This record gives sequence, structure tokens and C-alpha cells, in this order.
Amino acid sequence: MRNFHYISVLIIVFICSMQMACQTQQIQISKPNVILIMADDIGFECLSINGSTSYKTPVLDSLALNGINFTNAISQPLCTPSRVKIMTGKYNFRNYDYFTYLNPKEKTFGNLFKENGYKTAVVGKWQLNGIEHRLEGYDDNTRPYHFGFEEYSLWQLTKVKKFGERFANPLIEQNGKVLPRDENAYGPDIVSDYAVDFIKRNKSQAFFIYYPMLLVHSPFVPTPDSPEWQSLDTRSKQDNRFFIDMVSYMDKIVGKIVNTLKEEGIADNTLIFFVGDNGTKNTLVSQTKKGPVRGAKGNTITHGNHVPMVAYWPNQIKTSKSHGGLINFSDFYATFCEILGVNHLTDGASMMGILNGKKPLDRETITTYYDPMWSPNVTRFRNVFSQNTRYKLYKDGKFFDMENDILETLPLEDKDLNEDQKIIKAKLASELANFPSLPESSFVRGKNN
Repeated sequence: MRNFHYISVLIIVFICSMQMACQTQQIQISKPNVILIMADDIGFECLSINGSTSYKTPVLDSLALNGINFTNAISQPLCTPSRVKIMTGKYNFRNYDYFTYLNPKEKTFGNLFKENGYKTAVVGKWQLNGIEHRLEGYDDNTRPYHFGFEEYSLWQLTKVKKFGERFANPLIEQNGKVLPRDENAYGPDIVSDYAVDFIKRNKSQAFFIYYPMLLVHSPFVPTPDSPEWQSLDTRSKQDNRFFIDMVSYMDKIVGKIVNTLKEEGIADNTLIFFVGDNGTKNTLVSQTKKGPVRGAKGNTITHGNHVPMVAYWPNQIKTSKSHGGLINFSDFYATFCEILGVNHLTDGASMMGILNGKKPLDRETITTYYDPMWSPNVTRFRNVFSQNTRYKLYKDGKFFDMENDILETLPLEDKDLNEDQKIIKAKLASELANFPSLPESSFVRGKNN
């Protein structure tokens, strides 16, 4: 009888242990994978779902039609300011020190995911070591590890641009080594192939991939899908017409990643964000259903910081929709904090309520602090401004109706404002008062990136 009782106890203990193990395993499995893809120099007008008639983006259109298309995502107008902001969840006045630099004292979302048990990788464009100014540590090829990324495949980590471009015959550094140069290689293929391999190797555990794309930044040159790619002599031929091919190839690469997730059976539990880092280059004019749009990268007008943004997450986004609320680049870090169930100080607000449909992000205004510290041609646009979806107020007092004056050439005078406009301007002024003014002079360093 005692033996029977003892065996019964063992069986109960075993069953309980198995149940706990299963619950633990279920919790581990339920952690979503997260992939943040950020295209380089692409404005809102360049996705066909956003009205573009110049380019076709069927993959991103499909993700948006089965997920969420964010129509008011506001970036910084230039690459490094956006990257520093999105990676740390902080406004630029808190941690933007130099163009092409992220201070090693900062904590990124790479650190955040790694600390919470995720496998992490970064692929694509780095350009954050301070290489432009040879700052301390500019040649440190372990910097991505420091920022929480366990693996990397990157362009411009420690090698300056003049030694190798990002496209044909690229100069890529991968996990501490410089890859051999290959005239037949294409940089976006190398780094995206690494992302695909990382997904396959880590499909049984939660992972985070940050993919700041090499596309679609200038130089505008042929892709492997362009007829000109067949000749070595024309692979580096620059022409604005190749931008069409580059947008198409960007979309194709996103499709490659999505297809990998589906093939590995983990697409439903993977959150994919796609976003642009700033507006399109100003040498490009894109045709849209609402008329032509000239890119305004570097500038603070709408076309400089209104970027495409899509979220796709089948497990959480049950109803596809278009979201017209304002999104700030600091919101990504806050969203990741909520996904991980951790508390961190951030200047953003979580987008989880939008993603799962439970609670919209209640935000009327956002503020941008922008001091690029780059070339004089771009730094002349430095400013601090608050906006809602239609109106924008700058620190210098200029107030614009972006709907009727998208190029911001006719500031509204106080004497001409109606009552609604006066209320809106007062709200924007109240928000703007919480932000510091720019310093009297800006230290301008650096060259075109």
C-alpha cells in the first residue's frame, strides 16, 4: 500500500512537472519574433499602396492590405538622426552628438531584446561608429555586439565609403571579418541572405532582426534584375531611372524575408515592421495619383520626413486597416518594451494597442527636434517644430497649413486665423514649449553619406 502511495505521488509529481514544462515551452514559443526593416531614403509617396504610379511595390502592398498601413509616420529628415532616435527611443536633443555616430553610452533595442532572451542580429547599413569624423572607436568592429546584436552583416562599419560601395562589388563586414570582394555580388543580396539564414537557424526560439536596408539610397545604379547588370561596365552606371528598379528590388527583398518566415512556419508569430528612415532624395520626382512629388530628404517639409510604414503580424492584427494617427520614431522602442513586458524610460508611446486593436494611440501632436550637424546645405533646415496631421508650428513662430501649403511657402498670420486654427496653434505652442531651442550655432561636419 505504501509502495502504491509512493508511486502515485511520483506520477502526480511527474505530471505536474510535465505540465509546468509545457507551459514554460508555450511561453517561450509565444514570444513573437520581431523584424524591423528600415529602407534608406524612401518617402511616403514611393509605395503604390500610398498612391505611387511611378513604382510598384506588390509585396509591401500585400503586407499593408493584410496588416496595418500607417499613413502618418514621421521620421527625422535625415538618416543618422532617424537611426539614433529609432534605436534608442529618445529625441535627438538627448543623444545625437555627431552625424554618422551613435554614442556607445546609449542602450539600443538590440540590448533590450538580448537582455530579454532573444537571439539578435543586425544586417544592412551601419554607419554609426563615427567613421566620418574618425571619432574614438571608429574602427571598432565589435560595436554592433556592444549595442546588443549577437551577429551582423554590415556595410560601412569600419570602412569608409571611398573604399567600397554598398551595391555592385560591395564592401561588407560580417561578424568581425571583411568579406572578400566579388564583382558579381550585390550588397543587398549578401545582407538579406544573411538575414534569411539567421531566421532558419533560429526558428525554434524568439529572435529580433534589425535590417536597415542598403536600398534605395543613391547612387542610383542597376540591380541584378536590370538588363544593365549583365555587363560589368554598366553595373555602376548612375541614372535616376534606375531608382525604379531599386524600389522594385527593395520590395522583392522584403518578399524574400516574408517567404522564408512562411516556409519555416513562423510567419504568424512574427511582427514585421517596414518603415523609411527619411524622405526621398530631392533629385527625384515621383508621380502619384495626387500629382508629382519631389523628394525633400534633409528638409523639414512634409516630403522630408513623411515616410511609409507598414506592420504585419497575423497573430495580433486580426483586421487589416489604415491608421492615420501620428507615429513618432521613438514609438518603436516603447512598443518593444511592451511586447517584452519591461519598463524603460522612453520618449515614445507603445503602438501595441493599434496592433492588437484594443486601444488606439491617443495622440494629437508630435514634436521633432532636428539639428543634423551635417553639410551647410542640409543644416540650414535645422529647426524644432510641433505638428498635428495638418498644421505645423516651428520654434521660430512660423505656422503652416500643410494640407493647403505642402511646401510651406506661405506661413499663416495670426490676424488671419480662424478660431479652430487659433486653438490648434495654442496646443502646438504648449507642446513645443517642452522642448529646448537649438543652440545658437551648430557644429557642421561631414560629407554626403
